[in-house]
Amino acid sequence: MNSTDIISVIVLVGLFWIYRHLESIKQFINEQFYDDDPALGVNSSGCRDIAQVLRENDKNYLVLFGSQTGTAEDYAKKFGKELTARFQLRVMVADLENYDFESLNELPDNMPVTFVISTYGEGDFPDGSVNFEQFLNELEEGDDSLGNLRFSIFGLGNTTYEFFDGAARKALDKLQNAGANLIGKLGEGDDGAGTTDEDYMTWKEETIDLLQKELGLHEDENKEYQPSFIFTQMNEITDKTSLGEPSKQYLPSETLQYDVDGKQRGPFDLNQPFVAPIVESHELFQSPERNCIHTEFDISGSEITYETGDHLAIWPSNSNETVAQFLKVFQLNPDEIFDLKAKDTTMKLPFLSPTTIGAVVRYYLEITGPISRQSLGLLVNYAPVTIKEHVTRLSKDKELFAAELLKPKYNLADALLKLNQGEPWKNVPWLLLIEMLPKLLPRYYSISSSSLSEPQTIHATSIVENTANEITGINTTGVTTNLLRNISLSRTNDKFSEIEAMPVHYDLNGPRNLFADSRLPIHVRHSTFRLPKSSNVPIIMIGPGTGVAPFRGFIRERCAQVNKENVDVKTLGKMILFYGSRDNNDYLYKDEWIEYGKILEDKFEIDVALSRVQEQKIYVQHRIMDRKSEITDLLNKGAHIYVCGDAGRMAKDVQGSIVQILSESKSITETEAQEIVKAMKVAGKYQEDIW
Repeated sequence: MNSTDIISVIVLVGLFWIYRHLESIKQFINEQFYDDDPALGVNSSGCRDIAQVLRENDKNYLVLFGSQTGTAEDYAKKFGKELTARFQLRVMVADLENYDFESLNELPDNMPVTFVISTYGEGDFPDGSVNFEQFLNELEEGDDSLGNLRFSIFGLGNTTYEFFDGAARKALDKLQNAGANLIGKLGEGDDGAGTTDEDYMTWKEETIDLLQKELGLHEDENKEYQPSFIFTQMNEITDKTSLGEPSKQYLPSETLQYDVDGKQRGPFDLNQPFVAPIVESHELFQSPERNCIHTEFDISGSEITYETGDHLAIWPSNSNETVAQFLKVFQLNPDEIFDLKAKDTTMKLPFLSPTTIGAVVRYYLEITGPISRQSLGLLVNYAPVTIKEHVTRLSKDKELFAAELLKPKYNLADALLKLNQGEPWKNVPWLLLIEMLPKLLPRYYSISSSSLSEPQTIHATSIVENTANEITGINTTGVTTNLLRNISLSRTNDKFSEIEAMPVHYDLNGPRNLFADSRLPIHVRHSTFRLPKSSNVPIIMIGPGTGVAPFRGFIRERCAQVNKENVDVKTLGKMILFYGSRDNNDYLYKDEWIEYGKILEDKFEIDVALSRVQEQKIYVQHRIMDRKSEITDLLNKGAHIYVCGDAGRMAKDVQGSIVQILSESKSITETEAQEIVKAMKVAGKYQEDIW
């Protein structure tokens, strides 16, 4: 028997073995990858035909979401849950990423679809929704191919960006041009104005009123809350019990995967992070009143790669103080072990299960965000009798709600304790809280390192949020930035008193000591915030405060090109960085800029606006106007403009300065200059990384 015959026999035996054990193999795959793992969604059947899945699961309403950070998913679930609770509709809530849409027009005409879509960057669809965007682009205008589809749509965006709600607006336009019929009007949540919740409430109430009329829906006002999950109390913790692990792969019952070089396999994303060691962490400010932490994460043990200008996602946990307050108000036992199963096979679990109440509150639920009027409305039936009337009024009157709870920045637990004079709300179902509260999501930071200069580490620069609240007496604290400062102080033996003085503290060891020795879960979100491909193109960078972070990465990139790639400094384009801070005490990376200047010579310049060292405040936009002739010259040479930082005022004021410079230098109207800026943004020559 020759070698070919031997190989053929081996292949045949292998195929026969697979055939005989096919069901076992399927079961193994399901257990490994689909066994109620919230990280991998619910489309485990593999069927991508949306109409077929709806028929097979006997659904009569569809909610589709496209989400970049998880916010759109949260609103989609809220909308679907409300339709089920109030009208007993059989709703399927699904990620656009998991389905194809060629059969979208085959839905029964009494089954409307609601889209909840976030916009990422300059009018872009979320990364996971590219297949849906492609479907929209292939629709022929005026062909009535979706004439059978009725839909409503809510978009999430930020008015500080040029192309506000660009993804939702594009979806609306494409769907209508293909004959689909809009129910109501486009809802638009504006994160820039901080009104997303109220924008959603307004759109939701109007849309549901129309759905009631069009579908003949009848509401059972006396119907009690029906959980979407089956709760089972457990007696003991096993290797499969989550104690707060960020994804299933980190449970003791699982095995992490590594490549031949010993690097942990990805992909690393919103579903699964890499638990990275922090190799450097130190204070950047000289002021005793404010803090800014520089943190360096070692990614050498993973397959993570990044490009200069990307974003780092840091997965936080809730502080000891906020966890204790939450447990107190709802009278919850943190040690209680339980398992969840979804009643609906198309639903995914909100977190790993089985788990404990304490793990869920600390690692999986967003408990520090401001209370929403919708959340309060869901709790009316469980309010203590003495305050039920007032709680009902608050849930329906947005002005009263804003004045009493929103303006003081109460989170859920603090608000409820305030309303009930410090007494608990012991009748609220645990499962309602699980369904009502958003998932604790990663926080994103502009990477302040260069992938060319330091490919094995990622640097983050973060202001520690710790603001005194004169109304409530409760400090407003950033969930991630205070965690980073806790870690930073814990790495130094003589900082115990400073740690004690902090307003919040954390379990730094994490579940089963997973985060011990200064480790945190992270992943990288790729960005379009990129240096020009050619290093001889001039760049104008504007980044006050921590907005300077990506520009530190840009400058380190240029330095690495000179030092590592032997790029001639003389061929580099001019680099001007407009940086702003209050005074010299919070002048970030002050000594570093001097060193970069030695490498880049006259090609790099930093122009600093210290806003509080003189009587009249000076900001970066003023420094830009002071150098308008030089800015004009650089723009005429094809310079790219980059803006990073505060979206509220700074980015608008900077754009206003650029518009004014263009208007004056070209002798055109400001409207015409604004069109030039818009064209620059489309061409990638005016980029913003703002929040």
